Amino acid sequence: MYDDILYPTDGSAGSEAAAAHVRELASAFDATVHVLYVVDAREGGLGLSGAFLDEESQAMSGRSPEEGYIGGHEEGPDTDDVEERLTVHVTELLEESSESFDGIDVRTAVRKGDPHTAILEHADENDVDIIVMGTHGRTGVERYLLGSVTEKVVRLSDRPVVTVRADEE
Repeated sequence: MYDDILYPTDGSAGSEAAAAHVRELASAFDATVHVLYVVDAREGGLGLSGAFLDEESQAMSGRSPEEGYIGGHEEGPDTDDVEERLTVHVTELLEESSESFDGIDVRTAVRKGDPHTAILEHADENDVDIIVMGTHGRTGVERYLLGSVTEKVVRLSDRPVVTVRADEE
């Protein structure tokens, strides 16, 4: 039923909650897990806002540049430093994600672009059967102002999408 599962992650609590569901599905169906990290190119001059570097990383959540920049600097971080730190961060995140799927075939990828678009394109290009992703559980004005990558993927995907709330046990 599910041969290929797409698991977009940004290292957030929502993504971590979704990982358990991905493991269960992959084990049950002997599926390949496609772990995807999207560098949000909507923010900052080069699309490397640095949101991924702070403790409360919400790289796919639509943070403003001022919230996402390292140390909150409005002018943004030094590009070379950000690219180097991004490479280290993404490599570590993908390694950790891959290790959490012990005994499961895992493929990792990094894309740069609008997160929901990159997720949907990756799903199409790799012919995945289902997308499993976390949600931050925002509601009301906060969700409206920040936007929701997960919500956009659910609305626009032509394949099943399983969402897992960050606070789910």
